[in-house]
Amino acid sequence: MKLRIIKLTPERFTQIMRGKASESNLPGDTEILDAKMDLFAKQVSIVVRSDSFEDVAESTPIPELTLAAHAESKPVSKPTVTATEAVKPEARVEPKSSIAKLVPPQPDANRWASKMENEFSPEQRKLLSFIVKSDVIVVKPVSFLKAEWEDINEVVRSLGGKWVKGDIISYWEIPLQ
Repeated sequence: MKLRIIKLTPERFTQIMRGKASESNLPGDTEILDAKMDLFAKQVSIVVRSDSFEDVAESTPIPELTLAAHAESKPVSKPTVTATEAVKPEARVEPKSSIAKLVPPQPDANRWASKMENEFSPEQRKLLSFIVKSDVIVVKPVSFLKAEWEDINEVVRSLGGKWVKGDIISYWEIPLQ
């Protein structure tokens, strides 16, 4: 198994996606197999594969790969972060802004979301992804649920949520209270 997991902050991931930061220790044949955003841990996990990675037994957990940044990428990213930080507090402090009236404060929504996530057992949390969307938390299964579906559905219903059956993707919605 020639896989590795890269764990990044959402800000670092955004810098890489925008080309503001380059990574020096990724092999040229690196393939992205999976990416997952954990809102509660504020972490992006990316599963990558490369033939140049050391082969690891399949029974062992996937090792983590720490990315090393080029020295020249840091000065480029600092002004962007500083400019972003300078803009964000003004937008949040401005109470008369129409955006501030339409969008509920994010920390409050995250607090509710983490509170609801804690209602699930650790085993159930591994099978689910949690996304905050306006006035609901969307809980999606990350893999096919067999016997676990009934238990998870019971927890969601106890929180006031419901199962939303879609054509392709089905999920639970739990209203923020």
